[in-house]
Amino acid sequence: MTHDELEELFSYGDSSPEAVRRRMIAARNALGMQQQEVAAAVGVRKQTYNYQESRGAPSIPVARYFHRAHKLSFNFLFHGDFDQIDAAMLERLAEALSAGSE
Repeated sequence: MTHDELEELFSYGDSSPEAVRRRMIAARNALGMQQQEVAAAVGVRKQTYNYQESRGAPSIPVARYFHRAHKLSFNFLFHGDFDQIDAAMLERLAEALSAGSE
């Protein structure tokens, strides 16, 4: 996949709630996690995490969790920046985004 294709797939530069939502879901799916698992790891209720994911508005603790535990930066979640993501994770994210998984 070319860099331009990745930019389109990751919605590079798009910080709309829908784009953030897609990246949050893709991150969770690329990690093989359910909403309950992410919520537990962050220390919030599943309903709280579900609300954040559905609105495309992760809290700072959720964004921090993805960054610290999985090296998915705030720039990835909020801007679609994928340049600092390792190759294996980048591939999993691209697959999840391509599948449009929910």
